[in-house]
Amino acid sequence: MTITLRNPEGLPKIDVYRQVAIASGSRLVFVAGQVSWDAEGITVGEGDLAAQVEQSYLNVATALAEAGGSFDDVAKLTFYAVDWTADKMPLLLEGISRATAKLGLTPVPPATLIGVAALDVPEHLVEIEATAVLD
Repeated sequence: MTITLRNPEGLPKIDVYRQVAIASGSRLVFVAGQVSWDAEGITVGEGDLAAQVEQSYLNVATALAEAGGSFDDVAKLTFYAVDWTADKMPLLLEGISRATAKLGLTPVPPATLIGVAALDVPEHLVEIEATAVLD
């Protein structure tokens, strides 16, 4: 496996991700920010943050598969959320949980959440980008 995930002593242990990813592969894969478009470019879950997180996460998985990888190869995720407030966290986590259940995985790569004023189009509430390392 090219990615080893760790929670070092002295840092909080977060349920939904690990604090550190140690990469040992030879190919870097950078997945462009994925929004909640379906294959035809239609927004899934307009106005529904959990649904948009789920679709965006699934789109990341599709992009990783094209490179010959999976979420097992992800070293880092970055989430961009429109008008972020802490009360939206349960919806974000629900979307991640639904997507990871469909994919049969545990969401643990290091992640960063950044609140933004807007994304590419007004109906998009979240965008997720990934960096992966493959052999």
